[in-house]
Amino acid sequence: MWDLHRVADLPGGSTQLFVGLHLIHEVTSPQAFAALQDKGLPVRCPERTVATVDHIVPTTSQKRPFADPLAEEMLSTLERNCANYGIVLCGLGSGRQGIVHVIAPELGLTQPGMTVACGDSHTSTHGAFGAIAFGIGTSQVRDVLASQSLAMNKLKVRRIWVDGQLGSGVHAKDLILHVIRSLGVKAGVGYAYEFAGPAIDVLSMEERMTLCNMAIEGGARCGYVNPDGVTFDYLQGRFHSPIGEAWHRAVAWWSSLASDPNAVFDDEVMFDAARIAPMVTWGITPGQGIAVDESVPTAASLEPSERPIAEEACRYMDLEPGMAIEGVPVDVCFIGSCTNGRLSDLKAAAAIAQGRHVAQGIKAFVVPGSEQVARAAEAEGLDGVFRKAGFEWREPGCSMCLAMNPDRLEGRQISASSSNRNFKGRQGSSRGRTLLMSPAMVAAAAITGQVTDVRKLISNVVTP
Repeated sequence: MWDLHRVADLPGGSTQLFVGLHLIHEVTSPQAFAALQDKGLPVRCPERTVATVDHIVPTTSQKRPFADPLAEEMLSTLERNCANYGIVLCGLGSGRQGIVHVIAPELGLTQPGMTVACGDSHTSTHGAFGAIAFGIGTSQVRDVLASQSLAMNKLKVRRIWVDGQLGSGVHAKDLILHVIRSLGVKAGVGYAYEFAGPAIDVLSMEERMTLCNMAIEGGARCGYVNPDGVTFDYLQGRFHSPIGEAWHRAVAWWSSLASDPNAVFDDEVMFDAARIAPMVTWGITPGQGIAVDESVPTAASLEPSERPIAEEACRYMDLEPGMAIEGVPVDVCFIGSCTNGRLSDLKAAAAIAQGRHVAQGIKAFVVPGSEQVARAAEAEGLDGVFRKAGFEWREPGCSMCLAMNPDRLEGRQISASSSNRNFKGRQGSSRGRTLLMSPAMVAAAAITGQVTDVRKLISNVVTP
């Protein structure tokens, strides 16, 4: 696939790589467009660029103008740039707006065999379709707009083989947190992670997207899953998917892209899905995670190189080494993000919320990943399940995944979050604390007011 998109070999060994799909949003595109204007350059392939608004949009009311003048200016700038350069904008109220890594797959824009770039690190999500997908910086957004290509060094490939099947109450989020905990947050530097094996084969496309979304948290530039029948079933009938004879030709070509049985990888690691439990992060990196029935690690249990950041994390999180993570009280419970804001994520959380109620004093809210996800969830009555259980039902956006909109932690609040990063200040307060977990685990925390093993609630679950 890399070779198929090679435009030229550049001095120093890098590749000029053609970008098949360029996704943009309101945060990393303004400066890039300004650079084009300064140089009098057009957008090289506007038909290969698609825009949406997600990071800065409020989720309680999306009435224009926004209360935040900076957010309003950013959206207005995106609207103006898209109009000036002939770029499709999936705007508010269009039925297609949402988090960039949610809308591109659901619209059929992301397809096997593509190269996908976006000014957002979690572009690795799109590799779930058998695409080479990577995040880029603002200067590279400029380069893609101007040339539809990038200078990149070819990545090594590590295959992450997962045997067996995930147990009840264990989801793709738990699998990727387990992988990152095991390998570390820097192990993937210079690599693409190819997820494969019996446990991956049975995952839905939305679960595969969760895996690839967080490959970047393990240091990998890309996540990847070979395209197969699950991929094709998901894409068939999507707005931008091929139809008729073109569909059959596409499937035949897509099928040819899968790794050969005798493919040689730069590295390979293996995991047993049956041994993975629901996961919770206890620290300040996605690699500082443990099973919900484990304890915060002690210094003696860690490698010497890991001890300083572990001590820093315990101080920041107000956790004691050796204490159980289950039972840690929470203040805010957030279900959403490009990692876990899709329909299957909301269904998993609603199954836990069904017939139960959010604990007293807990702020719990659900933010669909897109307008399409919201409408589909509402058609199935999931919004009613959440509202009856005491959750707020919000409008689509990135929300409390990051501090670029009104959804923020306050003071020392501690959050149970289905998002992808637990860095200091990530959710809006410089002193706020984040525990990453699956949507089902977040729902369980909301119901009990503390970190809870969701498997203890599953026996009484009624599927909505």
